[in-house]
Amino acid sequence: MSTTTAPLDFELPNVGAGPDTFSPADADAEYLVLLLQRDYYCKKCRRQVQSAKRRYDEFQDANAEVVSVLPEPTDRTKKWQTSYDLPFPLLADEGKEVGDAMDQPERFGVLGSLHDLVGRMPEALVLDVETGEVLFDHAGDSPGDRPDIDELLAAIPSA
Repeated sequence: MSTTTAPLDFELPNVGAGPDTFSPADADAEYLVLLLQRDYYCKKCRRQVQSAKRRYDEFQDANAEVVSVLPEPTDRTKKWQTSYDLPFPLLADEGKEVGDAMDQPERFGVLGSLHDLVGRMPEALVLDVETGEVLFDHAGDSPGDRPDIDELLAAIPSA
């Protein structure tokens, strides 16, 4: 993110835990850990959500809600939920609105913007739900460039 606050006025279909659509206003937590994924096929993205699932209780103890955003249609996003049974919201962002609003990094110019598999990079943010303040932002410059769970937890003030 190029600013110190994030736009939290979005609402997307949710195939994970929680309501059928999710908006940050729905979060029953002080902090939001937003995981912006590359695409459906990304193995590192899949490992990241599984790691967050294994340690989800630590996020809850820190008054943080994990939210994973997959730039895919709802039907494809549901397949992730069927495979991983995530205890947190898993949002389908087919139009890539949230990734674009959060300045999710892309590489390879026009080609990268057309094909997530080669262009879209991962991003992880920790946000204050009330103010939208960005407390942590890790914009990856390669598919594997993402913070580990300990880094995300350390970025939450109450953790």
